[in-house]
Amino acid sequence: MCLFSGNYPLSLFSGLATCSPGTSGIGSQTKHSRIPGSIWVMSYVYTIIILMSLFLSCCDCLLHICRRKKELKARTVWLGCPEKCEEKYPKNAIKNQKYNIFTFVPGVLYQQFKFFLNLYFLVVACSQFVPSLKIGYLYTYWAPLGFVLAVTMVREAVDEVRRCQRDQDMNSQLYSKLTMRGKIQVKSSDIQVGDLIIVEKNQRIPADMIFLRTSEKNGTCFIRTDQLDGETDWKLRVAVGCTQRLPADLFSISAYVYAQKPQLDIHSFEGNFTREDTDPPIHESLSIENTLWASTVVASGTVIGVVIYTGKETRSVLNTSYAKNKVGLLDLELNRLTKALFLAQVVLAVVMVALQGFVGPWFRNLFRFIVLFSYIIPISLRVNLDMGKSAYGWMITKDENIPGTVVRTSTIPEELGRLVYLLTDKTGTLTQNEMIFKRLHLGTVSYGTDTMDEIQNHIVQSYAQSASPLSQASGPKVRKSVSSRIHEAVKAIALCHNVTPVYESHVGVNGETESAEADQDFSDDNRTYQASSPDEVALVRWTESVGLTLVNRDLTSLQLKTPSGQILSFYILQIFPFTSESKRMGIIVREESTGDITFYMKGADVAMASIVQYNDWLEEECGNMAREGLRTLVVAKKSLSEEQYQDFESRYNHAKLSIHDRTLKVAAVVESLEREMELLCLTGVEDQLQADVRPTLELLRNAGIKIWMLTGDKLETATCIAKSSHLVSRNQDIHVFRPVSNRGEAHLELNAFRRKHDCALVISGDSLEVCLRYYEHEFVELACQCPAVVCCRCSPTQKAQIVRLLQQHTANRTCAIGDGGNDVSMIQAADCGIGIEGKEGKQASLAADFSITQFKHIGRLLMVHGRNSYKRSAALGQFVMHRGMIISTMQAVFSSVFYFASVPLYQGFLMVGYATIYTMFPVFSLVLDQDVKPEMALLYPELYKDLTKGRSLSFKTFLIWVLISVYQGGILMYGALVLFESEFVHVVAISFTALILTELLMVALTIRTWHWLMVVAEFFSLGCYLASLAFLNEYFDLSFITTWPFLWKVSAITLVSCLPLYIIKYLKRKFSPPSYSKLSS
Repeated sequence: MCLFSGNYPLSLFSGLATCSPGTSGIGSQTKHSRIPGSIWVMSYVYTIIILMSLFLSCCDCLLHICRRKKELKARTVWLGCPEKCEEKYPKNAIKNQKYNIFTFVPGVLYQQFKFFLNLYFLVVACSQFVPSLKIGYLYTYWAPLGFVLAVTMVREAVDEVRRCQRDQDMNSQLYSKLTMRGKIQVKSSDIQVGDLIIVEKNQRIPADMIFLRTSEKNGTCFIRTDQLDGETDWKLRVAVGCTQRLPADLFSISAYVYAQKPQLDIHSFEGNFTREDTDPPIHESLSIENTLWASTVVASGTVIGVVIYTGKETRSVLNTSYAKNKVGLLDLELNRLTKALFLAQVVLAVVMVALQGFVGPWFRNLFRFIVLFSYIIPISLRVNLDMGKSAYGWMITKDENIPGTVVRTSTIPEELGRLVYLLTDKTGTLTQNEMIFKRLHLGTVSYGTDTMDEIQNHIVQSYAQSASPLSQASGPKVRKSVSSRIHEAVKAIALCHNVTPVYESHVGVNGETESAEADQDFSDDNRTYQASSPDEVALVRWTESVGLTLVNRDLTSLQLKTPSGQILSFYILQIFPFTSESKRMGIIVREESTGDITFYMKGADVAMASIVQYNDWLEEECGNMAREGLRTLVVAKKSLSEEQYQDFESRYNHAKLSIHDRTLKVAAVVESLEREMELLCLTGVEDQLQADVRPTLELLRNAGIKIWMLTGDKLETATCIAKSSHLVSRNQDIHVFRPVSNRGEAHLELNAFRRKHDCALVISGDSLEVCLRYYEHEFVELACQCPAVVCCRCSPTQKAQIVRLLQQHTANRTCAIGDGGNDVSMIQAADCGIGIEGKEGKQASLAADFSITQFKHIGRLLMVHGRNSYKRSAALGQFVMHRGMIISTMQAVFSSVFYFASVPLYQGFLMVGYATIYTMFPVFSLVLDQDVKPEMALLYPELYKDLTKGRSLSFKTFLIWVLISVYQGGILMYGALVLFESEFVHVVAISFTALILTELLMVALTIRTWHWLMVVAEFFSLGCYLASLAFLNEYFDLSFITTWPFLWKVSAITLVSCLPLYIIKYLKRKFSPPSYSKLSS
């Protein structure tokens, strides 16, 4: 260490002693030698760290306390009288903002200083206010920290303003409110519990309401619930009978609604409607069919409702989780590395003091050394990474191959390159939610999309031949012609459904329907179909296309129009709706012209196979259609005599009046009819997939990403889409998890599942809940081994719960993608949330971290941008740390040579310039680097799989950079000391110039693909340094740096520091090339 210690003239030490104004040099070290002062300094620094830690802990506690939920209570709501409310209810405002005007600054500072890296910089900067610890100018510490905080605050402020604007757009939507003085316009955010609100067709329902009146004559309306539960099936809602029948307005009665306390369950509701101004009072029970939940959309007519829940108490908000501040895995890894660096810094400072012999004010010297080596953890790390993230976001937004992509959270682009699990919604995400009729199979003949005109011809001929063409059906058993069979099948499909044709009507000022007698005028131009299932609408539209059109329907009858324009009327005698248990629906109709009674039924093949007469083709054809990704329905019929129907009706009504086991008794009566039914046809409907879903899912699977589909849809539908989208490959087994309701059943089913190998899992939300309650760890462990998992009938909160389970049990990064309001919780819970702007609105898109327009764009977003962002940030972070470690190594060598003096090697502007204009641009240009071209990254998705192991930034790569820094720092400092020729100012000139050149050459060594901006950055930085030499006479001897000795000494030192690394890189690339280099070559 003391190799050079006795050979330097006094001028060198005098130079050290007067290095800089405001610093304590060697000559002044006898001052402040009293131990109490040093102890005070130590106490000061420790106090700052302890106080900051306590402050951050308190912030966490306060946040938790502030978010404690208020107790929810049941309520009595008087119609049109908000002032009668017993309690104060939440404001009906949508709020997605993280902060308000008071919490913004403390909140942002908390988010910044809860990380060790930033807290460390703050403590170091604060220490410079203590005279005995002051090393350099204050601006060298506070300017970078202030810049980091300013950039962060500006970015957060911009994001917050955007969120605020989006919220204002939603909250300022206008609605009509009924008052004693007539209708007035109110903003959505001003709606209160008890208000009577009018909602027009295709308008969003602003709050949870009870459905009181509608412009539809039958007292019902359809609503679209896709933003709430993800299902695009339209739901039928029924107005309260008492208010729907009122001849006058709603203010002519005195009535109230008793509503249960707000709950999470979107599928149930219990309440009562009471009218007080009659004798006796009228009471009506209220259920889910009388409700209009917020965030759903009215699909038919104009409705009036009374508001019962607002704001935070609505079903949609209760099912939405709080948006969390997401932190990337790379940031957490860098945070751990900075802690390791801090430990190294403290150890190095202790070693320096120990080598001094712990003489004099060693406490003070220890802390001076800690501050002196603070460049080991460079503050520019945070600046460069944050600017890099913004650059990646800009590149994603400007990519022409994924137009319309928006980066809403600019802090986690690297997460796109670390994903292991992708959790996706089904409807609107993987599928377009457009049902198209594809196949009709009659057993002996099959019709596809290219032969539908033949069916149309058969229908036209059938109705042309006879006024009642089905009279032959009840005659003697003869082999029916193909034309007759087609006609029966089409007629059955046209009758057996829950579809209602709706004609545009105009609502007058007084709320009455000004209909153009739509039920008489069945014009095709303004007819739309509404149903609780898009499959049924597709079937009815198909019957219309082949000539048999549904033109009218009410609660008791429906009418069909033949190709010739004749109207066929049918009375609806009974309807048996579809349930997830029965998997079928039926209808009994009486034809008006003939009086014939027919029972039609359609359903899933598993349910219908035992009901229809024996056949040898149904099972095989169902399998064929399922392999094509078609949703199959089996259609059958049974002719009933008057006596048979009367007998059935009496037994059915008797069963419906039963008090005990009503459901079982009703099902038993219906099943007595479901025997030996005549099989008419098998239909195949396709839910069209989004563009390029299959290749995108294959790409993601090859990249090592496991895909889970979480949907609110039915099990059969979800399984069908999983097959058609190739989420589950054709040769892969599917294990359908049977419904379980208790611990024993769950245990047995898990054991059965454990015996299966390499098979996809399909499970319902109810069974999932039971498994997680009793066997959470075992279930997640088994599910994670599956190549694909499908969870159907999932609620929004369950989706978020599954995301959190994967995060806790696997410690892998998760990504959630969806397009509906029911996906928001899942998107916010995932490490990376992606929203698709689609038919289900923008709610998911606005809540997500990244917004795309099509599912196929996720391939390029992950394989290209995610991969590049992670690799670039890993390289950038490690290089910035190298830049700090190399100068700290030089400082350590310098101090050890000169009697372990705690004096800075470089002063003032040299340190600021080193971290900014001299090296910043070349180092930051690493954000443009790429190892392979985008096309190659998409062609070989296996490259992505390597990233999930985190090898680009690990303790191994970090230690390599530490060794490089120690080697180069040692060479640069010792080389300058050997060649400096008796003048200290020459040491600074030679070592600092060689340091700048080494950094520029190291950037060139790190770069894998050159960009023209990188070349510009290199030469610009070199030019800036050379130009600044003329103004740095305070630090450099200008007469010396223009001589040949200076040039050859700098060149020699730089060559020795860099050449070995270039040789090692060449040899490694030649004998052990990385996977990407094999492809690029």
